[in-house]
Amino acid sequence: MGSAHARHCQGKPARNRSALFGERAIGSAAWRLGLAFVVLATVAVPGQSQQTSPPVPTGTGAIAPQTAAPQDPAQTKSGSIRGTVVDKDGAVIANTKIELVESGSPAMESVSDSAGNFNFAGVPPGTFKLSFTAPGFATQTMSGELHPGEEYVTPPVQLVVATTVEVDVHETQQEVAEEQIQVQEKQRLFGVVPNFYVTYVPNAAPLDARQKFQLGWKSVIDPASFGVAALFAGFEQANNTYSGYGQGAQGYAKRFGASYADLVSGTFIGGAILPSLLKQDPRYFYKGTGTRKSRLLYAMVNAVICKGDNGRWQPNYSNMLGTLAAGGISNLYYPASSRGVGLTFENTAIGIGGSALTGVFQEFFSRKLTPHVPEPPATQN
Repeated sequence: MGSAHARHCQGKPARNRSALFGERAIGSAAWRLGLAFVVLATVAVPGQSQQTSPPVPTGTGAIAPQTAAPQDPAQTKSGSIRGTVVDKDGAVIANTKIELVESGSPAMESVSDSAGNFNFAGVPPGTFKLSFTAPGFATQTMSGELHPGEEYVTPPVQLVVATTVEVDVHETQQEVAEEQIQVQEKQRLFGVVPNFYVTYVPNAAPLDARQKFQLGWKSVIDPASFGVAALFAGFEQANNTYSGYGQGAQGYAKRFGASYADLVSGTFIGGAILPSLLKQDPRYFYKGTGTRKSRLLYAMVNAVICKGDNGRWQPNYSNMLGTLAAGGISNLYYPASSRGVGLTFENTAIGIGGSALTGVFQEFFSRKLTPHVPEPPATQN
């Protein structure tokens, strides 16, 4: 526009000085208007001007504007951390839990593989802390610093066995019964005569077949059992019981043999063989509570009832049939005058009655005569 305006002015005839001065006011206004028009046209044309910021004074006290420097991508490149977990002997430890903690970042977790190796990928650079936890070992920690893009390899991480390890131990029923038998085998009347077939534990664990035979075997081979058989043989010799055996050393030997044979057959048949087959407990379970009348009744009926291996009370077939079987076997070695079917059944009934009396003795007297037996619960009169 400025050049066009010049050409237009150059195309007009020149004016005299007076005319020019006479038009000073109008020319001055036109010149200013034309100059403003040129400036506006120049600004309006794209690409012809740039907006610039006014100069910032740099004198004393002036602060130059600051701009953030762009961050180098290399400084934020993630890396990795890997290593191996071993014990004090150098053997690898699998399934170790590893936790990686970095400041300002969420915790990461991993587990060592079958070769004890672990690996964390995509880890931001910076300081870190690793924690290693494995069953039976003390927790181990280590720290370090990961540089941008670095593949950090830890030294072998050695775990040591924990000084205190909690072990959850559950004894089997058989193990509990074995411990209780060991206590029973220390029970002796007056500290001498075996009293193995009574338990003072109300809910004693049931015995398996091996334990029932073990209890019977230890009972019959105990020296005191031979002494009891010898004592009975002496009484029978003195009273000439079973006169068919005669007197003298031979008669005494026969009486001793018969007495000990009764003990062995009765113990094994009624206390081991039949209880194992019928799954019944051959022991007397001490009651120790309730009124004397209730305890007396309980003790007497134990000759015909017993606890099964399932913990329930049931008919005592082991004792009743065992007594009958032992009586039948005794016909093989007793004198002819002391044999017979009727006598066998009669002796069986006497034997069952004797079991009832034994129960009463166990309930009211044997505990007091047996050292080192725990005190029973309070008794009601």
